[in-house]
Amino acid sequence: MVMGLKTCFGAFDSCKEKIVTEAKGIAPNNVRLFTYHSLRSATQVFHPLNRIGRGGFGVVYKGVLRDGTQVAIKCLSAASKQGTNEFLTEINTISNIQHPNLVQLIGCCIEGNNRILVYEYLENNSLTSALLVSHDKRVVELDWSKRAAICVGTASGLAFLHEDAEPSIVHRDIKASNILLDENFNPKIGDFGLAKLFPDNVTHVSDTKYALMGQLTKKADVYSFGVLLLEIITGRSSGKASFGEDFLVLLEWTWKLFKEGRLVEIVDPELKDYRTDEITRFAKVALFCTQAAVQQRPDMKQVLKMLSTDVNLNENLLSEPGLYRPHSILQSRTSSHSDKGKTSAATPFLTSDRFDDAQTFTEMLPR
Repeated sequence: MVMGLKTCFGAFDSCKEKIVTEAKGIAPNNVRLFTYHSLRSATQVFHPLNRIGRGGFGVVYKGVLRDGTQVAIKCLSAASKQGTNEFLTEINTISNIQHPNLVQLIGCCIEGNNRILVYEYLENNSLTSALLVSHDKRVVELDWSKRAAICVGTASGLAFLHEDAEPSIVHRDIKASNILLDENFNPKIGDFGLAKLFPDNVTHVSDTKYALMGQLTKKADVYSFGVLLLEIITGRSSGKASFGEDFLVLLEWTWKLFKEGRLVEIVDPELKDYRTDEITRFAKVALFCTQAAVQQRPDMKQVLKMLSTDVNLNENLLSEPGLYRPHSILQSRTSSHSDKGKTSAATPFLTSDRFDDAQTFTEMLPR
C-alpha cells in the first residue's frame, strides 16, 4: 500500500513537471505560472475568512503572495472542456487583453484537476457590495459623480471587449458582482473571456433570459449593461427588489415612469447632489439598451458616446423593453395577483419596428 502511494506521488510529480514544462512553452512572459502549493499558502489554505466572492465560475479568495503582492485567486468550479495546451492558449488570450476598465489576469495554476486563475486585487470589492446592499452595510456612500464614472468606465471596458479586443469578446454575464472597484472606485470588468473555457452545458446564465434578450451576442451584453445602469441609478438590485403595488421589475417600473413623464422618480433617494438632466439621460440610455427588438439596441461604442457627451436622445425611437422576471419577483407577483394569471417567468414586449440608422440615436447639442 505504501509502495503504491509512493508510486502515485511520483507519477503526480512527473505529471506536474510535464505540465509546467508545456506551459513554459506557451505562456508569455506577462503570465505567471503558480503552483497549487503557493496559492494554498497565499490564501491560508483557502480559509473561509479569505473568501471575497462567489460567482458562476467559482469561488474567489484574497491571497498574499510571498513577495507581499495582494491578489484575487479564483478557483474555477467546473472542469474545463479543453486540455492543458488549449486552456493555456485561452488564458494567454485573456491575459493579453488589457484596458484600464478590465481586471488584469496575472497568472494561473493547472496542476492535476485544479484550474485556478490569479487576478489583480481590487480594494473595494464589487459594485454589489458597494451599492446593492442595505444602506447600513455600505462601507461608503457612492455619490452621483462616482456612480456616473462607474457607468462610463464600465461602458468603456465593454466597448473595448466588443470592438477593439482581438479577438472580440462577448462577456455573457454583465452584472454588478462582475464590476469590481479599485481604491478610487474606478470600475473594472471581471470574468471576461471565461465562458469559452467551459462546456456549453456548464453555464450560470439563464438560457431563458438570453433566448429573450438576443442570444449570446454583443446585444445581449448591451441589454445587461442597460439593467446595470438602472441599478446604479436606483441603488437597488433588479433581481431582488420589486416596485410599486404591482410588484414591477426595475426595468418595467422605469418604462412606466418614463411613459408617464416621471422618470426622475427612479433616482436613489440617498442621492442629494446631481444634475437632473444628466441622471435622467443615463436612465434613457438604459431604456435604449434594453429594447425588446435586438436590432434597435445601440452598440457599446454608441452607448459610451451617449453617456459621455452632452446629447439630446431621440426619445421617439424608443420602444418597449424586453422583460425578464427573476423567480423571486415572480413569486411575489403571482401570489399577490393570482387572479390575473401572471405565471410566466419572463414576459417579453415585442416590437417589429426596425432601427438601422446608427446616427439617429442622438442629436448633438451645441457645446
